[in-house]
Amino acid sequence: MRVLGVDPGLTRCGLGVVEGEPGRALRWLAVDVVRTSPDEPLAQRLVAVHEAVLAWIDRHEPDAVAVERVFSQHNVRTVMGTAQASGVALVAAALRGRPVAVYTPSEVKAAVTGSGRADKAQLTAMVTRVLRMESPPRPADAADALALAICHAWRGAAQARLAVAQASAPRPGRPLLTDGRLS
Repeated sequence: MRVLGVDPGLTRCGLGVVEGEPGRALRWLAVDVVRTSPDEPLAQRLVAVHEAVLAWIDRHEPDAVAVERVFSQHNVRTVMGTAQASGVALVAAALRGRPVAVYTPSEVKAAVTGSGRADKAQLTAMVTRVLRMESPPRPADAADALALAICHAWRGAAQARLAVAQASAPRPGRPLLTDGRLS
């Protein structure tokens, strides 16, 4: 499975691609940060993020896109910009027909470090270790994008298997045939 992780932001939007399967070593394929200037008009900044995500999808052909879920912060202006960047990333994935998963920062931290309360340094250290990188990805937005991709590579496959199992599970009023198959 190849996953594009997107850490949305208007000033810095992290993008990272990992490949692998749960239970096997993951490898990182690419990581970068798209930067836009606060001096540019908002619409142009959003276009830049949108075009970058589209280009990454086209170049790396991920099976899925994982985007950080926007959560309430103290600075409303920051939340708005992050939400807008997240929206254009979601639209880009939808335009390319890629399934999208959203994860809270706590979910990502728990998946990658084992603790939903890990700090940035711990998360970056684990991303570096899991992906066997020679040096930590910088800035933090790059590490966060890779962490999102790792989270989905590990959790997304399990979630997909659970969804298939739930869809085929017996339900009241849906009897099993004698050989164990659903009618």
